[in-house]
Amino acid sequence: MAIVNVHNKARNVTYVYDSVSYWDKELKQPRSKRKLIGKRDPVTNEIIPTGRRGRKKGVPNSSAEKPTVHSDRSLELKYQKCLDEIREKDATILEQRQQIASIKSRLRSCLTILKQLQSAITRTVSENDING
Repeated sequence: MAIVNVHNKARNVTYVYDSVSYWDKELKQPRSKRKLIGKRDPVTNEIIPTGRRGRKKGVPNSSAEKPTVHSDRSLELKYQKCLDEIREKDATILEQRQQIASIKSRLRSCLTILKQLQSAITRTVSENDING
């Protein structure tokens, strides 16, 4: 009886098996039987049981889980909370759009000033070339 670790490259998971070796009389070769114990946790290096037999007691079966029941009041509160969040986000978006418009306006005025400076420099350079 031995514990065997088998790494699945496709899923990047290491499975742990309990392996028992025996002699096959018909084939006259050694054979082994493996029984899955679980997966190996890559962080803690602990064995996590898998399958029905390997599950820990007290862990609920996912198919047997009961759907959550919400009262009308709790749904109404969640709805109001979502509406409040939407209003806050809309206000933030409006504020940011106003800031963008202000920045664009300042950028346009800066570009106008730059063009005026460029034309003044061009005139000065051409006058120096004529007089120079």
